[in-house]
This record gives sequence, C-alpha cells and structure tokens, in this order.
Amino acid sequence: MSYFEIPPFTDKGDPVSYGAAEERGKPPADPGTLMPTGPAAAFANVRTLDDGTHISVVTLEGRKSGFRGKVWVWAPKEYTDDPKFARSGFPVMIALPGGPGYGTNYWMGGFKLQENIAQWYDEGKSKPFLLAMPVLNPGPDDKGIYWDGSDIPGQPKMGTWLTEDVPDFMKANFRTLKSRDGWAFMGSSTGGFAGLKAVLKHPDTFKAVIANGPDIVPDSPLWRGHEKEMRENNPEVLAKRLIAAKGPDVYLAFQVGTRESSKKTMPNVRNFMATYGKGPIHTYLHVIEGGKHDGASYAPNLGRGPIQWISERMAGPTPSAGD
Repeated sequence: MSYFEIPPFTDKGDPVSYGAAEERGKPPADPGTLMPTGPAAAFANVRTLDDGTHISVVTLEGRKSGFRGKVWVWAPKEYTDDPKFARSGFPVMIALPGGPGYGTNYWMGGFKLQENIAQWYDEGKSKPFLLAMPVLNPGPDDKGIYWDGSDIPGQPKMGTWLTEDVPDFMKANFRTLKSRDGWAFMGSSTGGFAGLKAVLKHPDTFKAVIANGPDIVPDSPLWRGHEKEMRENNPEVLAKRLIAAKGPDVYLAFQVGTRESSKKTMPNVRNFMATYGKGPIHTYLHVIEGGKHDGASYAPNLGRGPIQWISERMAGPTPSAGD
C-alpha cells in the first residue's frame, strides 16, 4: 500500500514544516546567519528518506519575475535535528535539471542527490547543503524551444526567477547565510549553462557552480532579434568583464563525459577554461570516463571531486557556542 502511495500507508502530500514560523525573529547563532524572513510556505511532502528527512514541494508565485512555478526543497538532518546547528545558517545549492525542466525537476528525487549529499557530508566531502530544485523552463521544450534560464524579451523572466525569486523564497523559509559564500548553483546541460551564467552575472550573490555538460554560450532560438540582450547573458562576455573588474572571485567546476552526445562539449569547456580561467575566475574539470550527457552520469560523479572542490571554498553552518 505504501509502494502504491495509498493512504493511510503513505505520507506523500502531508504538510512539512521547516520551522520558519517559529524561528522568525529569533536571534541567530552568529552574525553571518539570516533567520527565516517569512512568510512560511505551505510545503507538501513528496518523499520521506530513510533518515527521516523530507523532499517537499510548493508552488511559488515569483514576486519579481511574475512567473509561477514549482520548487522542490530538501534540508539535511543536520538542519532539522542537530542541536548545535539549531540557530545556524546553512548553504544553499540551487539544482537545475537538463532537458525540458518544465513541470518537474529530476533532482527532486532522481539519482539519489539528497542521499548522496548526506553521505558526502558525513565523509567530509560536502557542505550540508539545503537544496532548492525549481523548474527551469516555463513551458515544454517543444521543437528546440527553451529559455536559457534568462530574461529573454517578451518571454517569462526565467533569469529573475532563478537568481532572485528562488533565493528570496529560500531566505523566507530557511536559516541561510548572508554572505555569497553560502550560495551556489548546480545544473546539467542547459541547466548547467543557466547556473554558470548566473554565477558570472551575479558574482556578488553567488560564489560557485557545478556545471555538468553545459552549453557555454546562449543559443535559444527565442533570442532571435535580441542580440544585445543575448550578449548580456553570454558567459564568455560576463567572464571577460569579471576579469577586467578583478573580482569578486568565483569558482566554476565542470563535469564532462567522454561520451557526451555533442562532440563539441569537451573542447568548448576546455577552451572556456583556458581562455577565462584566470584572475578571479577559478576553474576545475572532472572528466567522466565513459560518461554520457545525462544525469545518471553526472550525479554519482559529483562526489568524485566537484562537490568537494566547491565545498572547500564555501561557508557552512557555525556550531552554537559551547558545542
């Protein structure tokens, strides 16, 4: 009955609370922690993990983008159950899918991302990230139409949705970190592009990204007739500007399989790293031998270098005094 999600043998759909309403206004453990700003969202459980943590979902009305879409979240047991972190801020990873990324986000339950982060934290490889897993596109990827995680003129503002509305939502509902040291992206394919571009475009807000098999330049057909705006969302242009500005430092980790569907992916990533991996732009490449252009290749390999590389450069929760 539980397998087939037949009540009362399943808790799917049950309300989930992360304590935002109770914690709002209480003093943080340290000056770097931002307590939940509210209002608290009404989360519904999607899946309960073996360690008792929950993947839950809510429909977010983006105040800045005007876009309405689903966001799945997960908090590790250290956030919900560890007394020494009871008033501490946690780092946030915004995880983006590849493919359509519409109506769902495969990281919200696929490839055991949550279980792996819990394990990697126990092994000292990862920060105990809060995961935000929003939809990537406002509609189906039909006939090559996608939105590049950007504010394309005349289209839903997916760039604002990802870089402003989703972070604001996490701040409203969780104890987060005030510093950009606590904010990162991870994504695959077009989601990798969106995360890469977000960090380079907003380096004062986000510090790191893991880009799996990413596109390097914007290539949505919806940019046609909007070349100026497309240039403003080009990671190569943004990287050049950041180097000229001499910071702030950002950390770009790439994962590329040797059997990617496009033979251009590996050379494009290597060329980007060789050209722009200098000054404030720090790069890392994990080559997946036999890896394909899919989440099944990227997910387990996150723990074989990339997540530790960015985690060592990001902030984590601060234990309460005396713990």
